[in-house]
Amino acid sequence: MLRSPANKTRLRTFGRSAWRKSIREIEIRMKRVVIIGTSCSGKSHLARQLSCKLGTQYIELDELHWEPNWQERPREEFARLVKESTAGDSWVVDGNYSMVRDIVWPKATTIIWLDYSFPLVFYRSIRRSIIRAITKERLFSGNVETFKQSFFSKDSIILWVINTHRKKRETYPKIVSSRVASHAKIEIFKNPKQACEYVESL
Repeated sequence: MLRSPANKTRLRTFGRSAWRKSIREIEIRMKRVVIIGTSCSGKSHLARQLSCKLGTQYIELDELHWEPNWQERPREEFARLVKESTAGDSWVVDGNYSMVRDIVWPKATTIIWLDYSFPLVFYRSIRRSIIRAITKERLFSGNVETFKQSFFSKDSIILWVINTHRKKRETYPKIVSSRVASHAKIEIFKNPKQACEYVESL
């Protein structure tokens, strides 16, 4: 059946209206995003991608937590910095620090959990540690990861992944369904492909 010019106009108008509504919904939902997941799951990489795509501030909790020489910032000062950094209207935060969860999560409009498998995260932890040790990449507060720290230390990120991956995958479902996250939209990605497709869909 042929559509009249009037019908075509209405269809075009509806299409534009629906498109604007969809964009508006994304803007509201992605206003303040928190990304969580086990160490070396790719939180920072995804957070930077989203921050760039959305044109919002990127906040890395590790940057606020660590002082030079891998000294942890005092808890009160860390909490203050996090509160100040998330005072803005839009941002993307990555990090798992439970001590500031009550500061960050109530403000979030979306919480993304990178629920990746142990083999993938373990592989990434080794690869990242080798690259950072070789390149001597400057991290938070100018800190540098060394081979000794990564492979022959009780503070090894690889050892941390081994000891915490299973525990976090068991506890996160309870956390993301708790009252502190009840107001936010929860997105759970099981692999990097899903995360990539999500970014591309925005």
